[in-house]
Amino acid sequence: MNRIGVFIVDDSAVIRRLLSEILSGDPALEVVGNAADGRAALSRISLVHPDIVILDVDMPEMDGLQALAALRQQNAALPVVMFSSLTERGAAATLDALSLGASDYVAKPSGAGSAEAAAARVRAELIPKIKALCPRGSVAERGVVPAAEFSAMALHAAPAPEPRVDIVAIAVSTGGPNALEKILPELPAELPVPIVIAQHMPKVFTKLLAERLASKSAIAVAEAADGDVLRPGSAWIAPGDFHLALERQPSRVLLRTHQDEPENSCRPSADVLFRSVADVFGRNALALVMTGMGQDGLRGCERIQEVGGRVVVQDQMTSIVWGMPGGVARAGLADKILPLEKLAREIVARVRIGRDQPAEQHDTQLNSVGDSCRKS
Repeated sequence: MNRIGVFIVDDSAVIRRLLSEILSGDPALEVVGNAADGRAALSRISLVHPDIVILDVDMPEMDGLQALAALRQQNAALPVVMFSSLTERGAAATLDALSLGASDYVAKPSGAGSAEAAAARVRAELIPKIKALCPRGSVAERGVVPAAEFSAMALHAAPAPEPRVDIVAIAVSTGGPNALEKILPELPAELPVPIVIAQHMPKVFTKLLAERLASKSAIAVAEAADGDVLRPGSAWIAPGDFHLALERQPSRVLLRTHQDEPENSCRPSADVLFRSVADVFGRNALALVMTGMGQDGLRGCERIQEVGGRVVVQDQMTSIVWGMPGGVARAGLADKILPLEKLAREIVARVRIGRDQPAEQHDTQLNSVGDSCRKS
């Protein structure tokens, strides 16, 4: 098997050496070059033809955003992982980079306690992302679904009649910020249901992501806070390093955040959110699993299907990584597989089912969902 060629761009010689040692220790990876700034990187990348680039955000001469924009003019398909600091400035720059075409990001370790702990954290987060973005091996190893199998899964249809949708729960990871930026702004302000989102991101990042999405969307978008009251026409993103769950009360549904153990190495975890959504909304829940590596959301989708809810997944062609949606599709849990550009329309179409009065009249119904959803 050919090794994955990695090119490292960082103005710190210490970081370049650390990354080189970490990545070279994996037999599937090979560091094919490095550079201390974006300008030098652009000239060298064209010579060594790496499979992936690890790009620092804050550099002299030409910073990571400038280098990324120039690199995308040369090669639109080359995977790029941003290596950014876990600060508000670093998070903002990383979100800018994702909008410019970066594939993913890894936060530089802070507060790790030792060089060994920092290296272990980078190894655990960066290497799986490199391998997910640069798959090697057989079709089965890469997770590519043959056309015939894909068609069979895409034709799978849930039994009629369709239940009324009272909540949309979204799971997303790698490629998520751009995917959410495509979907949420297309939803109408009068959307008669709430949306809850588990996006795999660290703290600081989720707050800025919510603010960016809110500035571009007709619906309200916010980072979830413990005790928020669920309401239609609004979306909440689980805060980084916290799980998000729902709590049913007699006259309303509350958002709850907590720091129980990670699931699937994730906090927030889509499985935690989906199980909670299934318990509160039952068959009136719609789950949407979008681009991302790993299997988070699979067990939660099983629970949603068990209670009669519905599951839609993003297709392979438009996913940066088809790990999360692919796992759900292969398990036979998806009643529809759609490209990214059709997901917003699918949400709107499904929430219209069973509604023949103005959306604002459903606020009371939503607040009393603890009683009504089990009876529908």
